[in-house]
Amino acid sequence: MRCGLKKAQSGVVLFIALIVLVAMSLAGIALMRQVDTGTLVAGNLAFRQGAMHVGDLGVEAARSWLQGQSSTALYNDNAAAGYHAGWAQNVVLVGTASGGQVPFDWETAVEVTSPAPPAGYQVRYVIHRLCASAGDPAAITCVQAAGSGTGVGGGTRGAAAFGQMAIQVPAGALYRVTVRVVGPRNSTSFVQAVLQ
Repeated sequence: MRCGLKKAQSGVVLFIALIVLVAMSLAGIALMRQVDTGTLVAGNLAFRQGAMHVGDLGVEAARSWLQGQSSTALYNDNAAAGYHAGWAQNVVLVGTASGGQVPFDWETAVEVTSPAPPAGYQVRYVIHRLCASAGDPAAITCVQAAGSGTGVGGGTRGAAAFGQMAIQVPAGALYRVTVRVVGPRNSTSFVQAVLQ
C-alpha cells in the first residue's frame, strides 16, 4: 500500500514547480518592462529639458534684434526678421488650428545660427508686438508696460517718488517672443517670453 502512495505523489511536485517557475518568469518580464518604461520616460524628460534650455538662445537672439531697432522701425512688419507688428490673433503658434484660425509655418521663422545651438538642435523664433495692428503704439490698442501706482508728484506708473520729483517710467509696447526648439529624437519644445 505504501508503494502506491509514493507513485501518485511523485509527479505533483514537478507540476507545482513548473507553475511557480512560469509565475516567476512572468514577474521578471513585467519588472524588465517597467524598468525599460521608466528609462524611456526619464530619457524623454531629459531631451525635453535640454530643448527648453536651448530655447534661451532664441529668446536672446530676438532680444538682441529688438534692441538694435529704432522705435519707428518696429511700427511695421519685418517678415525677414521674423517680426510682426501685430499680435496675430487668428494665428496658432502651438497646437492645432480650428474655427478660422491659421497654423503658423515654423519654417518661415528666423533660425538661430549665432551662437550656434548644440549639435542636433534647431532653434527658430518669431516676435509679435502685442498691438492690435501695425502703427504707432500711441495711436492703436497695445498691451503696454506701465505701473499702476501714483506718487506724491502725480502719476509715476508705479515708479518711486522723492518729494515732488517723481521718477517717470515711459510706457512702451510689449513684445512676445515664441521659440521652437527641435532636438534629438524629434523632441520639440516651445518657450515664450514677453519683453519690453
